[in-house]
Amino acid sequence: MDFKPLGATKQARSVKRALPEAGYWKRFQSPVLVKEYGMVTSLEFSPIKPHDLVVTASLRLQIYNGRTNQLKKAITRFSSPAHSGSFRSDGKLIVAGDDSNLVQVFDGNSRAILRTFKGHSDPVHITRFLPNKVHVFSGSDDKTVRVWDIPSQSAVHTFEEHTDYVRSGCVFANNPNLIASGSYDHTVKIWDLRANSCVTSIDTGAPVENVLVFPGGGIVAAASGPNVHLYDMLMGGKYLTTMGNHEKTVTSLCMDSSGGRLLAGSLDHHVKIYDVQSFKMVFNISYTAPVLSVALSPDNTMLAVGMTSGVFSLRKRTVGVKEQAEEVAAQQAKRLPRAGTTAFFLRGSANKGADDDLRIEQKRRKGLADYDQFLRKFEYARALDAVLSNNRTGLTVVSLLQELIHRDGLNTALAGRDELSLDPVVRFVVKFIDHPRYTGVLIKVTEVLLDIYGDLLHQSGRIAELLARLRAKVRLELRLQQDLTMLLGSMEMLMSACEISHTKPVGGEHDATA
Repeated sequence: MDFKPLGATKQARSVKRALPEAGYWKRFQSPVLVKEYGMVTSLEFSPIKPHDLVVTASLRLQIYNGRTNQLKKAITRFSSPAHSGSFRSDGKLIVAGDDSNLVQVFDGNSRAILRTFKGHSDPVHITRFLPNKVHVFSGSDDKTVRVWDIPSQSAVHTFEEHTDYVRSGCVFANNPNLIASGSYDHTVKIWDLRANSCVTSIDTGAPVENVLVFPGGGIVAAASGPNVHLYDMLMGGKYLTTMGNHEKTVTSLCMDSSGGRLLAGSLDHHVKIYDVQSFKMVFNISYTAPVLSVALSPDNTMLAVGMTSGVFSLRKRTVGVKEQAEEVAAQQAKRLPRAGTTAFFLRGSANKGADDDLRIEQKRRKGLADYDQFLRKFEYARALDAVLSNNRTGLTVVSLLQELIHRDGLNTALAGRDELSLDPVVRFVVKFIDHPRYTGVLIKVTEVLLDIYGDLLHQSGRIAELLARLRAKVRLELRLQQDLTMLLGSMEMLMSACEISHTKPVGGEHDATA
C-alpha cells in the first residue's frame, strides 16, 4: 500500500470537522489524571455496574470505583511486574500474569489469591477468562499459549506453534471454543480447543501488539506496527483493509458496546476512533505521553487511557435526559423475568408475556409438564424426548434446548442415541434452522451432533438424507444473505449518487453569479 502522509492528514482533518459525531466524543470531558507506580500497561472495566476499572501498573493491580473514581482496592501480591489484569464476565474474579512466569486468579472482593498456575517458563503478558467462566488462557514470552482449568488448577491445552513472544490475545465471546493470540513472529493464530490445534494463521507483516475480535466473531483486528489490519474470519482470515492513520506503533485496541466504533491507542500520543463500516477515522484525541492501553466502559460513559509516563487519564461523558430515558427503556425491554423467580410473579396475573418469549410451558391444572419433571430429576435425554413428542411447539422445544445449554447438559441429552431416537432431533433442526429466533440455539445443537456422531452418520440412510436436506437449506439461506448484501450495496451506491446530484450547483444560479 502506498504511503500518503499529506493526503491522510488532510482527510483526517476534513472528517473531524465534517462528521456530526465529533460532538459525541467531545463530551468526554474533565479528564481525571492519576499517577501510578509505573507504566500503565493494561486497563479494563468490569462488565458489571458500576463498571469498576482495574489498572495494571508495576507490581500491583489498582481497582477504581466506577462511580466515584476513587481507589477502591489494591492487589499487591506480586513479586515482579504484573500484566494484563482482567475481570471475569460476572465481575467477581480477576486474573493477571507477571514476570515471575505465574498466572494468578484473585477474589475481586477479598483480594485473596484463589489459584496460581505454574507452567510458563518466561513472563506472562496476556491473561483472559474464557466465556465458560472455568477456564483461563494465557500467553507468554516462552512462545506458548496455555488454557488453564480453574477447579483442577492444571493446563488443559498447550499450543506451541508461535516462534516468538506472545504479547496479545482475546476470546471469541460467541464461541467458547475459539481464542486468538498475537505474537512478535508477525502472526495472529486462531486456536480451536475442540481440535486442540491452530485452525487459522494470519501473517500481518509486523510484530502484533494487540488483537481484537469484533462482536459476532466475523472480523479480527490486529495492531501491527503503525497500522490496524482487519481480517474476515468467515473467509478463512482473508485480508479486508488497513487503517493506517498512526505514525508510530499501535499498542491497544477496544470497541464501544455497539460494535460500531473501534478505538486505537498508539505511541504517537494519540487515540483515534474509526467507523468500522466505512473504515475511516472519525475522531482523534491527543495525550501528553505515548499511549499503552485504552478501555471504554460497557455503557460508553467512561474512557480510560494509560500512558508510559505512569499516568492514566479517565474521562467521563455527560449523558442527557433523553439518552437516559432511552437506555432505561432498552434495559426494561431486554429484561425478561424467568419462570419461578420473584420478578416473574410480580408481573401480575394479567400479564401474559410476549408471543415470542422463550419459556418452558407449564400446565397449572396437571402440575409440571412431563419434560419439566425430567429436567427436575436431571434426566436430560428423557426431557428432550418428551418435548419432541406430542407435537410440541417449536418455541417450547427451543426453550428446553436453551435450558440444556445453560445447564451444560446438551451433550448428555444427545449422547448415546440410536437411529430411531436421533431422527426426531435432526428433523427438528432441519425444520427450524432458518428461523431467525432459533438459529443461534440450533447451530449449537448441530455442532454437538456432529461432534458426537460425525463418524457414524453415513451408516444411516435416513439420517444421511436429513443431513443432505439440512445442507441444502443452509446453502439456500447463505445464498439469500449474499443476495441481500449485494442489494444493500446497490442501494447504498444509488443513495450516494442521489446525494451527489443534489449537491451539484444549478446551471442558472452559476450563470447568474458569473
